Formats: sequence, structure tokens, C-alpha cells
Amino acid sequence: MKARVHVMLKDGVLDPQGEAVRHALGHMGFGGVEGVRQGKVIELDLTATDAASAEAEVKEMCEKLLANTVIEKYTIEIA
Repeated sequence: MKARVHVMLKDGVLDPQGEAVRHALGHMGFGGVEGVRQGKVIELDLTATDAASAEAEVKEMCEKLLANTVIEKYTIEIA
């Protein structure tokens, strides 16, 4: 199975990288961009055979390592 984890900063947490991208886009002529939030995508190849156990395992990975849950939120996709 494959899992994809999307990690983003929580709403209200300052995103300096996203602000730098927004600023650069404005200088490049893309003035219609009001905000940018930058995150990361992590793809995992799993040996799990059912979606429920795979999702539970990936959730534990996120809570322990893949996301800083104090300032980040995450979503999991299992395929």
C-alpha cells in the first residue's frame, strides 16, 4: 500500500517561507496572490494489506516523527 501525508502549518502560525514565496510572486508580476502557505508531502510505501491498519500506523508515524503537532496539522491518504 501507499500512503501520502500532507503536513502544513496550523492556521495562525507564521509561515515565513510562504510569505517569501508570496513576495517573490508579486515581484514577478503575479499580483493577485494574497497568501501562500508552504508545506510538505511525504510518500510512504507500506507492507500493510488493509487500509485501516495502514492509516493507524501512518498516524502513529505522524504523531511521533513526521509532523510537529504543536504547530503543524496533517492529513493522510491511503491507496
